[in-house]
Amino acid sequence: MTRILMVCLGNICRSPLAHGILQSQISNQNFHIDSAGTGAYHIGNPPDPRSISVAKKYGLDISNQKARQFKAEDFDAFDIIYAMDKSNYDNIIKLARTKDDVKKVKLFLDENPLVSDKNVPDPYYGGEDGFETVYNLVANTCKLIVKKLNLAQ
Repeated sequence: MTRILMVCLGNICRSPLAHGILQSQISNQNFHIDSAGTGAYHIGNPPDPRSISVAKKYGLDISNQKARQFKAEDFDAFDIIYAMDKSNYDNIIKLARTKDDVKKVKLFLDENPLVSDKNVPDPYYGGEDGFETVYNLVANTCKLIVKKLNLAQ
């Protein structure tokens, strides 16, 4: 089984969306998708209501997800770790114990050659439109990941 982890700062906006979207696009049962945050701000909380709302608009229910903090043991539990931006990438790398740990970590938007800014914008302090933008950016990138990993339905 291939295990993929999506990571943002608080695990309530970007990574829950990426988790839900990728999971919805994969038909192969040999994959497990999860999400985490590098910060401990929202541990145990559901995703931001605006993330839940935009996901629901596109037919996804992410309301049962619970925020958790990324930990060094995640390097053992996951094969691919996608950071939503460079800051979170750097925070994850600081916890790496080996070169093999480092090899597992990628910037999420590195999978999308059509995007020049490789940081998924954090919509937390903005309005609904920011969540819509993030949803579309993440959904398009997830399609590319599915194609790359040959997981399409």
